Amino acid sequence: MNQQEFIKTISPFKDRIFRLAKRLLVSNEEAEDATQEVLVRLWNNREKLGGYASVEALAMTITKNYCLDQLKSKRASELRIVHSNYTDREAGLQQQAEDRDSWNWVEKIIATLPEQQRMIVQMRDIEEYEFEDIAKIMDMNETAVRVALSRARKTIREELLKKHSYGITVN
Repeated sequence: MNQQEFIKTISPFKDRIFRLAKRLLVSNEEAEDATQEVLVRLWNNREKLGGYASVEALAMTITKNYCLDQLKSKRASELRIVHSNYTDREAGLQQQAEDRDSWNWVEKIIATLPEQQRMIVQMRDIEEYEFEDIAKIMDMNETAVRVALSRARKTIREELLKKHSYGITVN
């Protein structure tokens, strides 16, 4: 595979590699380094890429593993998911403030989820991956991915409802 073919293969999901790395590592600089490292690894193995059903799934798996290795090496105690692409341009000022507040709570709730659930929520709900691809990346079966996602969403929903109904008694 020459350089142009490689770039053509990698281009459609290069930004997804960075976003996953950013979600796991938080820092822009660390995410850029991780993205660079993943691309270098893919380049070094470019002759073997044709043998994979999904180069994107391979790239995301490499990204996940690299970031987790980085976090372990730094003995990081917490992973955070930061998502700043959420905006509602049609809403009024008050609605925008409420939406921003709700999204901040969702971010905090997601940060408390187990690592596996955080990654699945990130890939499915934010990156919009298919269950099949998530299962490959996470080395799980699709049913387990669906169950983990369902549990994560349930936890997020319940915790968010608690936050929104704080101080209000329901008879």
